[in-house]
Amino acid sequence: MMTPEQRYLFDVFGYLHLENALSPDELAACQNATKRYMDTPEDQLPPGFEVDGQRYVHGFAFDKCLEALTRHPSFWPIVRELTNDRPRLLSGTLQVNRPGESSVGGLHCAREGFGWESTRYETHHGKIYCDDIIVFPYLDDVNPGDGGLLVLPGSHKAAFPRPESLFNEGVMRTVEDIPPGVVNVTPKAGDIVVTSELMTHGILEWLPKDRMRRILVLRYKPQHAGLAMPYPDEIKERLEPETVELMETNHYTHVKDIVKD
Repeated sequence: MMTPEQRYLFDVFGYLHLENALSPDELAACQNATKRYMDTPEDQLPPGFEVDGQRYVHGFAFDKCLEALTRHPSFWPIVRELTNDRPRLLSGTLQVNRPGESSVGGLHCAREGFGWESTRYETHHGKIYCDDIIVFPYLDDVNPGDGGLLVLPGSHKAAFPRPESLFNEGVMRTVEDIPPGVVNVTPKAGDIVVTSELMTHGILEWLPKDRMRRILVLRYKPQHAGLAMPYPDEIKERLEPETVELMETNHYTHVKDIVKD
């Protein structure tokens, strides 16, 4: 499962930054695949795919190299432990920030958006259990000052609501606005960030004029938790049986074949 180092750091900070998780060949293949998705006119996309602003829906299913990221060995043991070996893939969206196309998101988390009872984080028998996980494979470099992901380390275990007056009232546009305690995570292409929806997080304006930011947003829950997310038949028909099984909702006593290996 998770290494002792990963378990400790995730428990303390609420996120993991896995450097050089993708090999150069994996990264190049995924970059090329996302470019094909982005360059295809929307009326010529295969059935089941669509563009919603900066979101390229079902991006994980567009190419086999992207599909392979849903169970990439760099973070698959982490997702398995966090879901108590009962993983389910909710969605896999390609998110793109182009030069001049900025999206700014204030600080938020599942606890604040959906209620304190909406998401769980606890430890049991020396392992971590978390029922709302996000995995971000990065396909482009993010340098200090560029913008991008904000996190409030340790907030996944906060016992009290965040006072609205803190951290610029949760509103930040650029790195100059970041108050003490909030961290701008700046992964390189090929890195992967794993975190929980319980982590208070946000997004800064994307400032580079000559570079974009492409990330795959993979969301996981335990197979028995949350609402079932319907996938179009056209999408499921493109996928390997193992990926389809990963997407399935099951009883909490069921053990999927993909975790028996």
